[in-house]
Amino acid sequence: MSSLHMTLGTPLTGPWPPHTRIISFGMGCFWGAEKKFWPLPGVVCTSVGYQGGDIENPDYRTVCSGRTGHAEVVQIAYDPAQISLYDLLKVFWENHDPTQGNRQGNDIGSQYRGAVFYDDPADAALINTTRDAYARELDKRGFGAITTEIAWAADPADPLTFWLAEDSHQQYLAKNPNGYDCHAHTGIDLPPMESSAGA
Repeated sequence: MSSLHMTLGTPLTGPWPPHTRIISFGMGCFWGAEKKFWPLPGVVCTSVGYQGGDIENPDYRTVCSGRTGHAEVVQIAYDPAQISLYDLLKVFWENHDPTQGNRQGNDIGSQYRGAVFYDDPADAALINTTRDAYARELDKRGFGAITTEIAWAADPADPLTFWLAEDSHQQYLAKNPNGYDCHAHTGIDLPPMESSAGA
């Protein structure tokens, strides 16, 4: 496994600066999802992996079988002094279709479900606020209900471990610029943060 992110040049699994925070997003195939976050100032590192399942050390083949319960996710390590959680959530909500359930576009299976796995319980309020704000925008335009899984990854009662995917999947679209990059999206913007709590 390569130890450095080939695009950002930072350690793939840390250590990162002490103030670095972590969040994981499931938004369909993780190859294209990861690439969405590379240009953002304040993103320290991204890595792809499997989260939200019920076996240890899953691999790509078993996750794709649908038998492990894991979602393909991109884990974001970020500096909150340079980029806000809201800005990351904006990229998340706007770059997949959160009403699709266990699919994104032509990619079908529970591994492609929308998901947010957060390490800091203080993040839950904003995650849920943006979900509700986006749901209202989707409803206005005739979309169905949001099906995104939202869970505290570090819950002592039910921890959701992030398992790093194989090296071939890390920065896949940097290694394969013409590789598969399919992402469904709604074309709808997330409302600004100051209006996200409104009805």
